[in-house]
Amino acid sequence: MGVNYNVLGLVFASMHDSTVSDLTTQRTMGSVLFGGRYRLIDFPLSNMVNSSIVDVGVITKSNYGSLLDHLGSGRQWDLSRKKGGLHLLPPYSQIGGLYRGRIDALDNIWSFLEHSSAKYIVMSDCDFVTTIDFNPVLKQHIAKNADITVIYGKGFYDSDVNRKTNVVEVNGEGKVSKILVEPQFSGECNIGLNMFIITKDFLRKVVKDAVAHNKFSFVRDVLQNETGDFRIYGYEHKDYFLKIDSMQSYFNANMELLVTKNRKALFKEDSPIFTKVGDSAPVKYGIESKIKNSLIADGCVIEGTVENCVLFRGVKVGKNTVLKNCIIMQAAAIGDNCTMSEVIIDKNVTVSDEKVLTGSRTHPLYVKKNAKI
Repeated sequence: MGVNYNVLGLVFASMHDSTVSDLTTQRTMGSVLFGGRYRLIDFPLSNMVNSSIVDVGVITKSNYGSLLDHLGSGRQWDLSRKKGGLHLLPPYSQIGGLYRGRIDALDNIWSFLEHSSAKYIVMSDCDFVTTIDFNPVLKQHIAKNADITVIYGKGFYDSDVNRKTNVVEVNGEGKVSKILVEPQFSGECNIGLNMFIITKDFLRKVVKDAVAHNKFSFVRDVLQNETGDFRIYGYEHKDYFLKIDSMQSYFNANMELLVTKNRKALFKEDSPIFTKVGDSAPVKYGIESKIKNSLIADGCVIEGTVENCVLFRGVKVGKNTVLKNCIIMQAAAIGDNCTMSEVIIDKNVTVSDEKVLTGSRTHPLYVKKNAKI
């Protein structure tokens, strides 16, 4: 695979931590577990690498210990390189304290961007799960002589459910005419995927001007205010995507992977999603275990019934225990004779024998990391 040193990737690992605050108490959005063996940051990182972008910066904010442990040197994504590779960037703003928004973060890391020879910058958050090739987007960006290209996808938006969602309106020429932030309506629309391509020289101008005016939101202060003055174009991403903006949407997104067509739409043979390799033993199934329509990662030991569940690495399920519609994260241990449905169990949780835990599809019950029940 060739590499494109003319493009620099930036991943914002913590931009939407507040939308799933239960999951991000001890980790960033980027290191939230997903789909049995992945972290949310695996998707933007893999998309960039599969698009021949091998110079990538990850902007952190707080609670980033698990993220650093997951990423390591970047070897799993082929980003452990002498030229380019993975760069972990600091969370602090120039004026002290944690950065207040995307502009603040970009201003803080500008010396890193300045040293890059890249002409174009691809920015992505971690709140959307999808597979995308950035090369056609870049091609359109150059052909249109765009200042900024906003990537969007057609989907259903509900103001009562979706949080921190941008709705993009484009005209017949594909130019962005309006960007709405959390509008009060429901229906089919163009949902902004929080992915952008921008020319570095133009980004420098935007960031420095915004900082001079004490502005720090890229969407509100740049995209919303300057749609008439800047050459901002939209690019429609027509493939499958999932938005994580609440505990309900996190639960539903994992459950959607139990449908074969959704898994095939997300995990494509020619665009693999890379992640940290666990090197665990294969799953061990007990004689009386019963499994139906579930994703089960390596290292699990199952002696009970598991139906419509997503189990991460190293989960233990005791005898006569019944799990239905549950997400059980890494190294959790469920005792004997338990019954659980619509439950999200975080890492290293221990549930003792004969416990009953029940949530609902719209309000899944969450058990925090390292808890003992």
